[in-house]
Amino acid sequence: MEPRHAATREKETRPAPAASDSPAPAAPGRDARNAPEAESAVSALTDLVVITGFSGAGKSTAMAAFEDEGYFCVDNLPSEMIRALVELFRHEGSKVVRAAVVSDVRGGTYFEGLAQMLDDLRASGVAHRVLFLEADEQTLLTRYKETRRRHPLAPSGSVAEGIAQERELLRPLHGRADIVIDTSGLTAAMLRRKLADDMLLGRRGRLAVTFESFGFKYGPVRDADLMFDVRFLPNPHYEEDLRPLTGNDPSIKEFVNRDGALDSFYEQLHPMLDYLLPQYLAEG
Repeated sequence: MEPRHAATREKETRPAPAASDSPAPAAPGRDARNAPEAESAVSALTDLVVITGFSGAGKSTAMAAFEDEGYFCVDNLPSEMIRALVELFRHEGSKVVRAAVVSDVRGGTYFEGLAQMLDDLRASGVAHRVLFLEADEQTLLTRYKETRRRHPLAPSGSVAEGIAQERELLRPLHGRADIVIDTSGLTAAMLRRKLADDMLLGRRGRLAVTFESFGFKYGPVRDADLMFDVRFLPNPHYEEDLRPLTGNDPSIKEFVNRDGALDSFYEQLHPMLDYLLPQYLAEG
């Protein structure tokens, strides 16, 4: 079995502040705890994504896509709590640099202040993006019919009535959105690809690939995506002097490839993986 490689992350280092004979005075009328030195020490939340839009338009799928990309995600967050979350992540010592939150009509009265909250974030210079997901009425009706869920704005009425109410509530947010995606006709995989293009997700192309050998008498690897039967290769198990050795020993490699079968197999396998792996990434 080839060893798994642990991901490493560069740790940001910051220069220590210059020594001073006396502490810098706080600004007039401000508490010393809020002095500029404390503000400059906070870590930067470099990317905040606020996801909103119609119920049934794919916000859960979008949230999963951001989570897979390493974003700290919170679903169904009341608009009043967005500011508190931002302050938490900008606090000294926070390791969260990218976050995504969903705020929608499920929040009831707590959702009504979202438009003002977005204006406040923009005015205060907090880096953020607003993603608005929508779909045509027939698509939303079909999705609700498939899931058999009730619309949050019409728990005892028709889904169409709920969609109509939601449309009015969302109207102020549509114009504040940085990116609007119409998910009508999109599958979950297609939406993920759309997000990759419009929100620059998946640009790092992260895909962990593990090669693992196994013996059929012990059973196949349960979580394997691709499995290849290589029993056509010479088996060192039947060579007494090679039996105690592992695949890391050069003599094993030499024996297995004694007739060139291993090299030939690799020459066929390599281009196939070169084709398949990008396709898996694109599929999300």
